[in-house]
Amino acid sequence: MSDVVIVEAVRSAVGKRRGGFAHHLAPDLFGDVLSALITRSGVDSGAIGQVIGGCVNQVGPQSGNVTRTAWLAAGLDQGVAASTVHAQCGSSQQAFTLAYGLVAGGVVDAAVAGGVETMSSIPMGTSVMPDLGPAKTPRYEGHYEVTSQFEAADRIAEAWGLSRRDLDEFAVLSQGRAAEAIAQGRFTGQIVPVEAPVVDDEGNAAGTRTVETDEGPRPTTLEGLERLKVNQKERPGALHTAGTSSQISDGASALLLMTAARADALGLTPRARVVDSILVGSDPVMLLTGPIPATGAILERNGLTLDDVDVVEINEAFASVVLAWQREHKADLEKVNVNGGAIALGHPLGATGGVLVTKALNELERTGGRYGLVTMCVGGGMGTGTLIERL
Repeated sequence: MSDVVIVEAVRSAVGKRRGGFAHHLAPDLFGDVLSALITRSGVDSGAIGQVIGGCVNQVGPQSGNVTRTAWLAAGLDQGVAASTVHAQCGSSQQAFTLAYGLVAGGVVDAAVAGGVETMSSIPMGTSVMPDLGPAKTPRYEGHYEVTSQFEAADRIAEAWGLSRRDLDEFAVLSQGRAAEAIAQGRFTGQIVPVEAPVVDDEGNAAGTRTVETDEGPRPTTLEGLERLKVNQKERPGALHTAGTSSQISDGASALLLMTAARADALGLTPRARVVDSILVGSDPVMLLTGPIPATGAILERNGLTLDDVDVVEINEAFASVVLAWQREHKADLEKVNVNGGAIALGHPLGATGGVLVTKALNELERTGGRYGLVTMCVGGGMGTGTLIERL
């Protein structure tokens, strides 16, 4: 297998629900980020072997292979093939894993991985059409109980002995870290400024505005969180609220991967080496525990421990996901989501994996760390894991 390196990594700001990207269609937003990736790298778009993007709700503007549409909408080389993958919340990280495999295996010597989700215009669950039949059939239910992400999050909290106070304190930590990161400009270099459409009260075009700052963070206190109602009001002992759950968001991400030899031939300076990238199955009833086995698997097969990892980005789908993972692996939260996570910054489903890899890479460069780990819980009971090494 060839050594695979990350040459460039970019993302849009993460827009809040009905925020700056509310009227920016997914192919255009993704196209903006893909175009910036190519421009910043200095590589001709025709030199890319394949483009793989993640997207969860592939309907409306996100249907019809949105990755290919976005590539062409950006005016990039029509001879470059593109495909769109669906691995629930891990879609763009799975796109990264597949791109890594294509490059490492010699199928192509350069690939782009990324993803997009505009949840303001395509709400979560839009692709579920119950009139056409159930997503989980009676045959499935003969093997597994069907649970929602909200039910699973609270069950995880119970199983790992997490209190409402634990969850709320973690949310305050995430919000505070994100606010500090933005104030210090830590995200500035990784975010592509995007000119997004603005409409008036009648829905008519009214110009554009530049979106270049994550919109999710907001002042948060324990006292304020304690006043919030739980997500599952009908469930005795429910713990999670909107304040301890990831935000509905809009965003896109993109990374350029190459063989080390190809990067050298083009005179490029790689930013990181891809050590490994995986997707594993986990309990489909607890649903969101995937980062626990994914972390164990990727570290073990690369002869590393969590102590060797300098930066961890784990998706804050719910506070219990991170805290259960932390307790299971005895992780030091001082190097976990140090710039805030999805509770503060948001979770644009199909784009988040690429956002997290981009954040991890930039934090390694800022602090001089060596190894970065990215892991996410995934619907259906799965977990992602990516290890990168700063060069």
